[in-house]
Amino acid sequence: MKSPLLHRPGAVALDLAGGGTVAAHYGEPLPEQRRLAEGAGLVDRSDRDVLVVPGADRLSWLHSLTSQHLERLGDATGSEALVLSPHGHVEHHVVLTELAGTTWGDVEPGTGAALVEFLQRMRFMLRVDPELVTDRWALLSLVGPRGDAVLATAGWPVPVESYAVAALPGGGWVRRMPAIGDGTAAVVDLLVPRAELAARADALLGAGAVLAGLDAYEALRVEARRPRAGVDSDHRTIPNELEWLRTAVHLEKGCYRGQETVARVHNLGRPPRRLVLLHLDGMSETLPAPGTPVTSGAREVGRLGTAVRHHELGVIALALVKQSVTPGTPLKVGEAVAALDPDDGPAGLDDTQAAARERVRAVRSATMPR
Repeated sequence: MKSPLLHRPGAVALDLAGGGTVAAHYGEPLPEQRRLAEGAGLVDRSDRDVLVVPGADRLSWLHSLTSQHLERLGDATGSEALVLSPHGHVEHHVVLTELAGTTWGDVEPGTGAALVEFLQRMRFMLRVDPELVTDRWALLSLVGPRGDAVLATAGWPVPVESYAVAALPGGGWVRRMPAIGDGTAAVVDLLVPRAELAARADALLGAGAVLAGLDAYEALRVEARRPRAGVDSDHRTIPNELEWLRTAVHLEKGCYRGQETVARVHNLGRPPRRLVLLHLDGMSETLPAPGTPVTSGAREVGRLGTAVRHHELGVIALALVKQSVTPGTPLKVGEAVAALDPDDGPAGLDDTQAAARERVRAVRSATMPR
């Protein structure tokens, strides 16, 4: 389903196998980033899959299946949640919206069908009916410090708190999300009827927004160290390695699939890897692909996620690296020289985690043959 916004002047589709469905940019990749950082840019994210879960048991059911505490999720609020494997590896990252008796979820492009299939298998006799509705609903994002003014001028509601939600006239909703970039580029997601995507976009453009491609959004997302499932994570990723432990995991809720791994690593501290920001030398015209090994000398010490050209920081990328990688460690990504951002050194253990590690070490030393 190619977006109608791909027909706008200057639009260049994302370079994806099978063809992109949204615009990478509209002819000005770097200026579009600055508009998101300083003004109000409208980003077409209608390639994301959308699902709905109606039914009286939906919240308690989703609570039991995901990493998030959802039993008492209030109306007109949202959250993030993970679906984990039995071993605690991330399978899906879902942004949830609860509104008027229905729970909505939006997920990475192309992953919605697999998630809905899993949910259908887990229905049993409960009053829930998950359904993929990407063909009927589309996501836009209004990004930048002037975004609220654009919403107000358009006469649309302006949620204030993170994950607050409000219904849109004519269907859909608007949801406040955490800011990206350096923390000043506010983000509001808008779910609109897909048939009205162009008209809804025009209403916001008429209120002062400007079109910006997905590349601009991605650059500010990487700057904010905000990961994407399946791009900045791999089949071995556990929530503890990413910021999702803070935004998408409730550490005190009861049993769910994969919880044992999450709890054990959290209590002992220091997961095997951590998400970091890398600065690349930018000598090559081609950005390295997600999954490219990060090496230090002859050793592989991590894997690359999203690499972007940032309007101020140059070529930057997210990567999952071993805990042994510290600022100053010589790194390469393919042939590119890379450096760890100074703010992304390994975190130390708190007193509780250090004590837990000592207890484990004592048990192991007592039981291991000498």
